[in-house]
Amino acid sequence: MSGEMQINDSTQGSSSSRATADQHRHQQQQTAAGSAAPLSRYESQKRRDWNTFGQYLKNQTPPVSLSQCNFNHVLDFLRYLDQFGKTKVHLPGCVFFGQPDPPAPCTCPLRQAWGSLDALIGRLRAAYEEHGGSPETNPFGGGAIRLYLREVKDCQAKARGIPYTKKKKKRNQIKGTHETSKSFKQLAS
Repeated sequence: MSGEMQINDSTQGSSSSRATADQHRHQQQQTAAGSAAPLSRYESQKRRDWNTFGQYLKNQTPPVSLSQCNFNHVLDFLRYLDQFGKTKVHLPGCVFFGQPDPPAPCTCPLRQAWGSLDALIGRLRAAYEEHGGSPETNPFGGGAIRLYLREVKDCQAKARGIPYTKKKKKRNQIKGTHETSKSFKQLAS
């Protein structure tokens, strides 16, 4: 009888260790499925932007499917977003037009900032292709969208009196650092 008990104990031991291993494996699978790597800030924003654009298309009369979407829908979406903007854009008739820091409030509209729109279009262009759209038919990458963004950029720059110019800081900083290190080497010798 003691031999049988040992066999049963060893059988129970191996079955309980198998059960424990199975439970552990199941917990790992649940953890892996439930806590997939968190999305980066960019990926989260891209997903929200894509969902917002999809909802905008659904709310059109009649609703527009993504396959029917073209650059006109994108332009309408960008204009629609202006109502939620926080950037004051002075109109040409405003007394503060062209002044970088106006001294008093005015009734000019708030708009989406050019940089925000540019970043939005970049995220939507990427999301479109991730969802199976081809780069050739991407409504976010067309010339009309680039032209619209350039016009918004120029208009906002004129309204605030701040011309957008390309900065070459990195190049000059590297050059300056290199020249400084040359000076130190010359002083050391």
